Amino acid sequence: MTLPIALRRASRPSFSPREFRACLGMFATGVTIVTARAASGELVGLTANSFNSVSLEPPLVLWSLAQAAGSMPALSTGSHYAINILAADQKALAERFAAQREGRWDGVAWTEGASGSPLLAGAAATFECFNRSRYDEGDHVIFVGEVERCAHRAGAAPLLFHGGKFYTEHPL
Repeated sequence: MTLPIALRRASRPSFSPREFRACLGMFATGVTIVTARAASGELVGLTANSFNSVSLEPPLVLWSLAQAAGSMPALSTGSHYAINILAADQKALAERFAAQREGRWDGVAWTEGASGSPLLAGAAATFECFNRSRYDEGDHVIFVGEVERCAHRAGAAPLLFHGGKFYTEHPL
């Protein structure tokens, strides 16, 4: 007899969290900085590599954030955010927004998007998103954004992340 899907459960992991993280690191990703403006007017920004397209019609993208992230209140309650896909020459910016430090916006060049979210100068692409939906899963929240505006810099080489290191493209 087969149990209904609602009653099925995954078996316990046969690996450690460290091994899981090492396996995830073998998937090369692009690097983004998600930006927003909090209700207080404060700028919010964080490096994320959990970005994917979801749908062309309507235009949807997704990304995820740890439940415990300090920027969670601003990003979960705000109506809009921007996803900035970083170019190869923006490694220092990725590291800056990945660290928890004061003054991360000091000296960063950006313009204000139509909904108030910061758009980073020099990004390979930007997506201005309406905060359409979110899903609590494990220790993260999956955000689905409906893209209202997007732009790209033709010919920009992307910043990539693999195995804990930054790379850029090399055509095969």
